[in-house]
Formats: sequence, C-alpha cells, structure tokens
Amino acid sequence: MTVETRSTPTPPATGSERVTADQLAALSERVRTEGEREPIEIEKPASGELLATVPRCTGADVEAAVKRARKAQTAWRESGWGEREAILLRFHDLLLERREELLDLLQLEGGKARRHAFEEVLDVAMVSRYYARSAQRHLRPQRRRGAFPVLTSTREYHHPVGVVGIISPWNYPLTLSISDGIPALAAGNAVVIKADTQTPFSALWGAALLEEAGLPQGLVQVITGSGSELGPELIERVDYVMFTGSTEVGRKVASQASERLIPSSMELGGKNAMIVLEDAPLKRALEGAERALFSNAGQLCISVERLLVHESIADEFIGELVKRAKAMRLGASLGYDDDMGSLISKDQLDTVREHVEDAVGKGAAVLAGGNARPDVGPYFHEPTLLGDVRDGMSLFADETFGPVVAVSRFSSEDEAVERANASQYGLNFSVWTGDAERGRRLATRLQAGTVNVNEGFIAAWGSVDAPMGGMKDSGLGRRHGAEGILKYTDTQSVAVQHVMSIAPPALVGQRLWAKLISVGLRLLRRIPGYR
Repeated sequence: MTVETRSTPTPPATGSERVTADQLAALSERVRTEGEREPIEIEKPASGELLATVPRCTGADVEAAVKRARKAQTAWRESGWGEREAILLRFHDLLLERREELLDLLQLEGGKARRHAFEEVLDVAMVSRYYARSAQRHLRPQRRRGAFPVLTSTREYHHPVGVVGIISPWNYPLTLSISDGIPALAAGNAVVIKADTQTPFSALWGAALLEEAGLPQGLVQVITGSGSELGPELIERVDYVMFTGSTEVGRKVASQASERLIPSSMELGGKNAMIVLEDAPLKRALEGAERALFSNAGQLCISVERLLVHESIADEFIGELVKRAKAMRLGASLGYDDDMGSLISKDQLDTVREHVEDAVGKGAAVLAGGNARPDVGPYFHEPTLLGDVRDGMSLFADETFGPVVAVSRFSSEDEAVERANASQYGLNFSVWTGDAERGRRLATRLQAGTVNVNEGFIAAWGSVDAPMGGMKDSGLGRRHGAEGILKYTDTQSVAVQHVMSIAPPALVGQRLWAKLISVGLRLLRRIPGYR
C-alpha cells in the first residue's frame, strides 16, 4: 500500500517470502513456559490482520527464565574478551546479511515504513561493533592513586551484576531490547527481556541470531505477556533493570527497584523541541524537520513534537514544510517508497485523535493533515502540523507520540531557549543554524540529555561512544558509551598496603604520628598535579 496523503490507496502488502508462518512459529517456541499457556494474538498494524501468536507467560515462567539465565551466566562471566568480541562481531555480520528478512519482520509487526525500520538495523549493528571493540577498554582493571605514594597500590575492578532485566517497548522493539542487552552481555551478564506484547518477534529474532553467532544458550531469555503482570515479577528477581517507556510507568519501575536496592536505568517520555534560527540552511533544515517530526509516524521518544521557527524566516519555512507534509506518501509496503508508516494500535490512534481534536476545538489552526486515514490502513494518521497551540491544550505539554507537531515562532535566542526548556521533559532537542559554534553554545543552554545541531536525532543517537539519556522527567541513567556498559557492573576497589601500615608504628605515639602525617600531606599538596 503506497499512497500520497490525498490519493487512492493500493492494497496493503500482508506478507513476505522472507518471513514465513513457520519461522514465526519457531520464534514463538523460543518462549519457554512451565506449562500450557493461552496464546496472545499479534496483529499486523498496517492491515489489522493476524500475524502470529506467542504464549501469555506467567510469574512462574519469569522465575524459570531468570533461573536459566543465572545458571548460564555463571560460566559466561569467566569467558575471555576475545570470545565475547568474536561473538558480537559475528552477530554484527549476520545481522547485515539477514537485514531484508529482519526489515520485513519489523514492518509486519510494527507497521513502520521500511526506511524507519532500517534505522533499527543500523543501530543494532553499530552498538554491536562498538561494544565488541570497546568493552575491554571500558572494563579492564584501572590503576588508581593509593592513599600514600609507594606505600599503597590501588586498583579498580568491574564485575558483572549478574542477570539484567530489560523491559522494552513496542516502538523500536529490536533496538530497545537487543541493543540494550549487548553491553550487558559484553560485561559478562545474562539478560532476560520482557518484550512488548505488540511486537515480541523482533526480540525473539535477535536472541536467536545471537545464539547463531555463538552466544551460549540460556544467556538471553525472552518472555512475552502483559507488562503490568510480568514487569513486577521480573524486577523482583533480576539484579539490574533497564526500562524504556512512559514516565508514569518508569516511576513505578524505579520505586520497585529501589525497594530491592538494585540499580536501574530508564529512558522515559519526551516533548522534544526543534529550534530553527534565522541563519539556518533552509533546505537542509526542511529535510531534517521532516525526518525529526515524522520518523516512525512520530512514535519515537527522541522525535520532535514542538517546532520553533525564527519569525524572520517563519513564513517561508513553515510554508515549505506544509507542502512537504501534504506530499508525504503513507504506507507500509515492503519497499523504500513510503515516507511514513502506521501507528501501532487503535489505542495509539485514539490518543493522537484526542490531542488533535482537543487542540483544534480550543482554537489551534490545522496547517497540514489533521485526519486519520482508514482508507490506507486501520491505524494510519496524516502527518499533522498545528499552529496557535497554547497552554491548556493536551498537545501543549503532554507527549503525543504520533505524527502531530505544534508549530510556533520566536523572536530571539533567549526566547527560544526559555520556551524549549519550559517542559517537564528533557530528552532530545535540535538546533539549526549556519554557524556550528553558535549552535553548540545554544545547545549547552538547553535542558536535554542530547542536543543535535543541524540534525534532528540521528547524529546524537548514532554517536554510540557518547552517553545518551534524559534530563528531568525524561529518565535517569544513560545508554551508549562508557556509561552504557559500566552501569551493568559492580565497581570494586582493591587496595594493597606495602611495607608499613597507615596506623602509627608501635614506638610512635598517636600525637607524633598525626604531626608526621600532616607534614606528609603538606608535602603532597606542593607537588603540582598530585591528586
């Protein structure tokens, strides 16, 4: 199915030779249960048809999965860096070799346009290569300065925490399960993934490919079923929790993890802003805006929902963006012609409709789109631009998570920064300018975990050597870079005291010893650079 936003749709593509019913059944069988379980029907969002089924797991299944993972981790934690690197690099290569099959699967269960599904393939490949090559550097024992020169030698060690629980959402089901699991595995942990009920097959496919690449069986377990039922069961049993989802649920996850005194990391909601300054390269900014606003039909934590344009270029910029939005091709055909795919479900479509209707009913102006598109598929919605969005409208402050953007104008940098920061969220912002240094300076004033200059989201997300995460209500902890793997470890300091103790010798009184130590500290203070 491939249509322009106002043209007649063609029939949807409902399957592919690369993803068969037998393959889906085999993936479903990877979900190990302790008995017969009720099947969960997985829908194809683009058509509303049945894709396949997976078991509805119970608490007993979660308990058994964690036990299997813990048993497998006992041997894995003793594996060498070379073995882990080889497995992750083979996984990287297999992923790229099988990308067409994976792209079909991502589209069929997620309703994405193929170009947006490909972003997941790129992400997982890049993260695999990065941690294959950098895990040893991040985790190797480090020599630290001891209490006293010569007398004390100290080293820092990083040990795997054990079993990492990953609760992943439906919008990027491979990235937010497998990519988050890769650094945990590289650090010597096992992983149990609670895949989202709407998109379980991507995580199952990734787990199967990791084992084909050589990962020992049992190290990655996937459970399927209700998040509200299985999430708490998982948190009760694992040693670390990685969660991606809404801020509301994230608070509950963090609370339960804190009760057990286990660490957690989470990427939560966003109401991301894009600032277009008066000197922005307009053609690049328009192309970037289309990607930042409508990738994966806006179902992306780091996509833009607030567009702020300098008043001196606003008429031209907004006018051209409206033309682009109206010309976008909606569809989820198994090819690269479509510009935007489907929303995931009726619930998601209902949220988008509620936000649009509430805003329009309270005076917002529809600049482009504004309508659901049942002629294309049950959950499609037009890319939508709204002006005159004000406080009091749901769209103003709440995350929509759909292809709907509030467009406004500003007159100065200070105004743009103030308005962008006037949100409870701070995940990913975007700045467009012809002066990169100006963009960097402005970026540091923005309260967001990542800021892209002359890009929407891909530059920061793809910089996997740099940490990525949210400020304020957008989360805690980071993925990517050193922080993305160190968080899955327990840090240990081992100090060895040589020659003599730090305590006073038998023939030296405490008063004299205190004076001698004080003299020593003053001498150390005079050594330039000594910490």
